[in-house]
Amino acid sequence: MSRADWEVVIGLEVHAQLNTEAKIFSGASTAFGASPNVQASAVDVALPGVLPVLNRGAVERAIRLGLALDAHIAPKSVFARKNYFYPDLPKGYQISQFELPVVQGGTINIQVGEGAAAYEKTIHLTRAHLEEDAGKSLHEDFHGMSGIDLNRAGTPLLEIVSEPDMSSSAEAVAYARALHALVRWIDICDGNMQEGSFRCDANVSVRKKGATVLGTRREIKNLNSFRFLQQAIDFEIGWQIETIEDGGAIVQATVLFDPDTGETRMMRSKEDAHDYRYFPDPDLLPLEIDPAWIARVATELPELPAAMKTRFIGDFGLSAYDASTLTASREVADYFQGTVAAAGKAQAKLCANWVMGELAARLNKAELDITNTPVSPAQLGGLVARIADNTLSNAIARKVFDALWNHEGVDADDIIGKQNLKQLTDSGAIEALVDEVLAANPKSVEEFRSGKEKAFNALVGQVMKASRGKASPAQVNDILRRKLADDR
Repeated sequence: MSRADWEVVIGLEVHAQLNTEAKIFSGASTAFGASPNVQASAVDVALPGVLPVLNRGAVERAIRLGLALDAHIAPKSVFARKNYFYPDLPKGYQISQFELPVVQGGTINIQVGEGAAAYEKTIHLTRAHLEEDAGKSLHEDFHGMSGIDLNRAGTPLLEIVSEPDMSSSAEAVAYARALHALVRWIDICDGNMQEGSFRCDANVSVRKKGATVLGTRREIKNLNSFRFLQQAIDFEIGWQIETIEDGGAIVQATVLFDPDTGETRMMRSKEDAHDYRYFPDPDLLPLEIDPAWIARVATELPELPAAMKTRFIGDFGLSAYDASTLTASREVADYFQGTVAAAGKAQAKLCANWVMGELAARLNKAELDITNTPVSPAQLGGLVARIADNTLSNAIARKVFDALWNHEGVDADDIIGKQNLKQLTDSGAIEALVDEVLAANPKSVEEFRSGKEKAFNALVGQVMKASRGKASPAQVNDILRRKLADDR
């Protein structure tokens, strides 16, 4: 049986660390990188006599997400104790939400693939609930023993749970990227996957095509990069299909992904909700959210990616793909809008081409984020304006961009003036250059007249060389074709 005979069902659970300065139930710091156990307060480790106090900032960030997802924000939600025993869980339970989460439902639109093969899909969310993080087990440099760092214990998290709407690793990665961009866009999470601020658990199952009953799922825990997420899901899909086709059965389990081998391996049999013995936390009152609070937070939200994408398509005439790419992160969207502001609205498409093309390629090569680009939006917009008014050809524009990148001028006009790069648009001067090239290249002229189009390109190249790249390519083409036609 081939892979095409199987249907894949994927749901993601994402843990987004909320960017509050203090923990969710104590005043201890959430700063990353402190020495082990210096940020674990008496509340975080549940010493006798302490009481948790809910962080209002964590709740407000949950409201922001709910609004951004067009979800229901529960007017009343309840905290529960999730009981399990693990070395890095000092209390023996985790304060979380179970039956009444703060955010319920919601949707997010994703774009999968690129170019003509790209498609959009809506992913539905089940819930997003507030909870505290556990500590961290350390297994290196302890002489064969493990150490426990409780600095993360009590760090505020939003666990965002999707419906099993995804059917490939590509869709899962697209969803994770969209959610990652959204939590950063609305400024509730820094999204730093290396530091554990954004972690994904993938629930994966397979079933034969046409089946209506879901297969047994296995949960891949703590994936901290989009590349690992895709690799882990792809391996797990193949493993499950092969296991079933070989006569085996899938057992519900929690598995880990090993980046070194590219394989998943079983960690423990998967628990169900009743195994955690949830019950309402006796130390925390129900969380009540007033409609006025929700209304105020709504007024403070920035323009959301979906709305901005629609505006880019309507106002700037961009394609859906270009608009999606430019709203993939708030930083890119802001840079593009700054470029358009400098170049003029009429040049929005040209600005988009430069942001997604030359700038993106240069940033990728230099391993830089767009927030650290040497070329500001105003500088790139100024460059685009000079292309639009025929001061620069595309080829010369790249030279100006290089100079801007290397801090060789304050703006495009400065570099054009210093390096005498203004495009030659004088028809008489270009015609004289064309005449010289035709006279010097009779063989290419004859080859063109015999039907060899490459010969025309060679003549264009000679004219551009003679003008030191300054002649307007469009004018060179027009004049050269006219001259060749007249001389027949």
